[in-house]
Amino acid sequence: MPRELWGYIAKRALEAIPLFFFIIIVSFTLVHLAPGDPVVRMIGEGVSISPELYNKVRAEMGLDRPIYEQLLAYLQKVIQGDLGFSYFYNQPVANLIAERLLATLLLMFTAMSISSVIGILLGVVSSQKPYSKTDNFFTTLSLVGYSLPLFWTGQIFILVFAIGLGLLPAQGFVSLRTTLFGFDYVIDVLSHLVLPASTYALYSLALMTRLTRASMLETLRKDFILTARSKGLADRTVIFRHGLRNALLPVVTIMGINFGFMLAGSVLVETVFSWPGLGRLLYDAITGRDYTTVMGMLIIISTMVIISNLIVDIAYAYIDPRISHR
Repeated sequence: MPRELWGYIAKRALEAIPLFFFIIIVSFTLVHLAPGDPVVRMIGEGVSISPELYNKVRAEMGLDRPIYEQLLAYLQKVIQGDLGFSYFYNQPVANLIAERLLATLLLMFTAMSISSVIGILLGVVSSQKPYSKTDNFFTTLSLVGYSLPLFWTGQIFILVFAIGLGLLPAQGFVSLRTTLFGFDYVIDVLSHLVLPASTYALYSLALMTRLTRASMLETLRKDFILTARSKGLADRTVIFRHGLRNALLPVVTIMGINFGFMLAGSVLVETVFSWPGLGRLLYDAITGRDYTTVMGMLIIISTMVIISNLIVDIAYAYIDPRISHR
């Protein structure tokens, strides 16, 4: 890796530090200003509680102090690598996130792989004969897929493929009625993965198809493409080696942005499919007024988005050598 690129990575990492703490401060303030009492939620709605016990629980959770003192104490813990303790789940927040992280990453990377590969291929095919029947079909299909809400698409998939046809499980990560091991366990997880990953991928696939098509149409009109064709190079070489490589920059940008959208959309998809990932954890933490878990989730999500954007910028240097990070 060039020395200039290492310098660029270090510069971007340093720039991310104040952004990271700004996100923590804003998120902490908004979460604690939101309506609802975590003490009442933890004990139970409608349960009678004495003022002494109520104040004791608030003191144990650190909610009796001014919000700025709570913020400073929380920042100190975060710097030390401590995301706090969840009284709602009665365990450290870091353990909660570690238990759910693998499920979310499996779902997201599966969906991103499907949408990226198929979307780029469909975009390339559409760009070869613009406004043809094939192009119009893929264009209409992508617009429909882009316009469908994630939670609605997920429910339709459940009704059709799980309940109607009985081909796939509707919810969960694994089957709970039987204990599976080895290859059978992998197959069972993959069968549960199909519907939520397809729901995720449909939206991103539509966006990738449209963007790849537009970028390819613009690139194929460039002079260097005409020069490559005049040299007698095969169409496949011109399209994929010269055209697609130069058309990938905006596509890679959207892939990085999609990563953030998928993290945000994971709350809807994982709730619909009861997928035990970070999105479902965030939903349960919000409904339970679990401030500490919500903050830990926001920190992890923000960190993952910052890292994904950095990876996208690094990928630019390999896709297009003309880009310099000096």
